[in-house]
Amino acid sequence: MPISVQNMFKERKFPFLFAFSFLLISVTILLFSYSSSSPSLLLSTNFQVSDPLPPPPRPLPSRSPNNVPVSSTKPVSKTTAAASDVDLNVSLDIKWENCQLGPLAVDYIPCLDNWKAIKELKSRRRMEHRERHCPKPSPRCLAPLPIGYKVPVHWPKSRDMIWYGNVPHPKLVEYKKEQNWVRKSGDYFVFPGGGTQFKNGVQSYIDFIHKTLPAIKWGKNIRVILDVGCGVASFGGYLLDKDVITMSFAPKDEHESQIQFALERGIPAILSVIGTQKLTFPDNAYDLIHCARCRVHWDGDGGKPLLELNRVLKPGGYFIWSATPVYRDDERDSKVWKSMVALTTSLCWKIVAKTVDSTGVGLVIYQKPSSYSCYKQRKEKLPPLCEQKTNQNVSWYEPLSYCILRLPVDRMGNLLRWSTPWPQRLSSKPPSLPSEPDAEDIFIEDTKHWAALVSEVYLDGLAISLGRIRNVIDMNAGYGGFAAALIDQPLWVMNVVPIDAQDTLSIIFERGLIGVYHDWCESFNTYPRTYDLLHASFLFKNLKERCDIIDLAVEMDRILRPGGYLLVQDTMENIKKLNPVLRSLHWSTTLYQGQFLVGEKGFWRPSENDNRKET
Repeated sequence: MPISVQNMFKERKFPFLFAFSFLLISVTILLFSYSSSSPSLLLSTNFQVSDPLPPPPRPLPSRSPNNVPVSSTKPVSKTTAAASDVDLNVSLDIKWENCQLGPLAVDYIPCLDNWKAIKELKSRRRMEHRERHCPKPSPRCLAPLPIGYKVPVHWPKSRDMIWYGNVPHPKLVEYKKEQNWVRKSGDYFVFPGGGTQFKNGVQSYIDFIHKTLPAIKWGKNIRVILDVGCGVASFGGYLLDKDVITMSFAPKDEHESQIQFALERGIPAILSVIGTQKLTFPDNAYDLIHCARCRVHWDGDGGKPLLELNRVLKPGGYFIWSATPVYRDDERDSKVWKSMVALTTSLCWKIVAKTVDSTGVGLVIYQKPSSYSCYKQRKEKLPPLCEQKTNQNVSWYEPLSYCILRLPVDRMGNLLRWSTPWPQRLSSKPPSLPSEPDAEDIFIEDTKHWAALVSEVYLDGLAISLGRIRNVIDMNAGYGGFAAALIDQPLWVMNVVPIDAQDTLSIIFERGLIGVYHDWCESFNTYPRTYDLLHASFLFKNLKERCDIIDLAVEMDRILRPGGYLLVQDTMENIKKLNPVLRSLHWSTTLYQGQFLVGEKGFWRPSENDNRKET
């Protein structure tokens, strides 16, 4: 029988009515309180400011020279009041000009195109002219767009074809026409998946490697790869289908714009060279290193180039070398092979496979030792083992070493074992976490924080179209939590650990992600217009003490594609300084929750008419 309020009064059920009324009033009060304080997740062009989110969990404590834990960040202050005073339309009066470098301006990389410094080099024998030589002060000119530049082809179509007008460099088409690197087809460059050593295509080559050594399980025990002298990065591009992420690198040399081709295709790549300085990666980073006719003299300078590979290769990791000395026996190749045998033997690398495919192309697979037994048994202790490290040295402008890196150990002094298989390693405890009691809890908290922030704010709340985002830089990556939270999205992240921040790059690689060290007071080793999204979380605190925010804005404008986004989470003090510079570059900007600045770069470039108006 239905119960009515009238029947309740007749039956004198006053206690029940009192309880029911109290509950109803309580719920009403709670709902009112929540609706008045809960921040909106919609980005408003009318600049509606809501309470900032809680700050990210503090990073693991860094170490002072006396080995005392030091806090590396301050908690984020409440900025709502300050944010309400911000006028996003304020612009600095800067007379921007395009770089005056003739046809070279569209591809200008300040630290690699400093021709004055390069001309003054005393030697080029060890690739010194391909290394970084940054101009002082940093140039404040803008890279112009190529004539006919268009919004890039979207992934995954871009792996196989890109607009010719975006990278109008046909030299490789002619230079490598017999090797099927790239072809021109109408308004497009087409990438058939060929290569110098990929006679039957790169997919067949990848399958051949696995058949040669089944212990290499793509996307499981082999997740992070370094491809040396990568060409147009087809090897790394096709491995993405197997849950393998490859850091492809090559110098800016006569192979015109090969890294620019790779990035335009949406494949992870960076400009670098094995010359006189260490690569900008941490020790023991890569599961596997690959070189297919990469034109590196491994035995040069006493074997320092191969010792550098040994440094960044994990114990138990593999080096795949596909080059003519492996499968040809003419005098020159035999001499190189003999030298390579002596060098790899001195490093205790063992050959686990050596073979030739049906096209006559061969490869050898070496494995780095995971214990000291071979090192102890060497008759000649050359190269020597490196000195025991007391502090981690960031490999930034560091000269190559003539020594064998010691094997990594855990906090108890035990040799580290191979990483947890992918994808479990993304969320597993990284071996490089410090020994502080709460280190693991902080790491877990950081992972949860970024998962929530990316899901609730970055993906749902901000006016960013993920459909056109492929290449991403996290400019202050921390533990790689931002990249980890985006792992299921059709994009990849270059995690950058600034040289003045806590060194967490080893943790990033241990999670199965990629990244580099960098100083954002200098230009990044990439071509203009190569990234779709730049993410900067509390980056500017240390930078503003060493360099001008205008110079950083110029660099962000250089590497971001037209239509690309900058996402900044920072204090209002730093946002107030950055926003007018971006507006002067004709970027559109919006602010969310008083600490998230979203900038979108347009197609604007300075013209003579702009300068006449300003004068």
